[in-house]
Amino acid sequence: MNTEVLRVKNITKSFASGDQQTQVLKGINFAIYDGEFVSISGPSGCGKSTLLGIMGLLDTPDEGEYYLDGLLVSDMNVNQRAKIRGSRIGFVFQAFNLIDEYTVLENIALPLKYRGLRLEQRQARALDCLDKVGLADKAGLFPGQLSGGQQQRVSIARALAGDSGIMLVDEPTGNLDSKNGDAVMALLQDLNQLGTTIVLVTHDPRYADMAGRKIHLRDGMIVTPEHEKGAEVARAC
Repeated sequence: MNTEVLRVKNITKSFASGDQQTQVLKGINFAIYDGEFVSISGPSGCGKSTLLGIMGLLDTPDEGEYYLDGLLVSDMNVNQRAKIRGSRIGFVFQAFNLIDEYTVLENIALPLKYRGLRLEQRQARALDCLDKVGLADKAGLFPGQLSGGQQQRVSIARALAGDSGIMLVDEPTGNLDSKNGDAVMALLQDLNQLGTTIVLVTHDPRYADMAGRKIHLRDGMIVTPEHEKGAEVARAC
């Protein structure tokens, strides 16, 4: 069996709105192994993106433990989490999060600056990653000169540039038409075949089915297909 890279144990998370407390995650447990492609799916508001934020060390759980490479990281402080996130996790967001004033190459190379890489090293790594996503000829353009699908490919190249081995992908097709969405998903499959561990959050069942393993959330809990069938029957009665 492959090496375990991520594990969440009894993760809970709540958010306050006025006097109301809403529990978004309710005791989540699972592990992800090196080289897997795992999708996390479910309806809007079920806790998918909140869970991915915790896994990406952008947020912390209220209760429970999160392990990365066997190391308990959920109790670390902000600086410790940022250091590990920068070296071990690549994040792809739905909104691309590219800097309009920077060229495609500069957007990809920027995170590498904080690792202390020299300019030539940053540029070489960025160009290599651009080549992997099929956009080597767009290095000198600005994000506004690219299509939505191309901008998402650039954000994937930026996540690849860190050479982290783990890529967390949050609704990457949400702002794309079906043609570009299919192309982005095909790219993620290709990267997974090359060894990148991918965790994909999506509301689209078709894209969730493209993963090697599926985790389905409903009302902040992991549900099995049998539970889903039961829920459908209950709603129909």
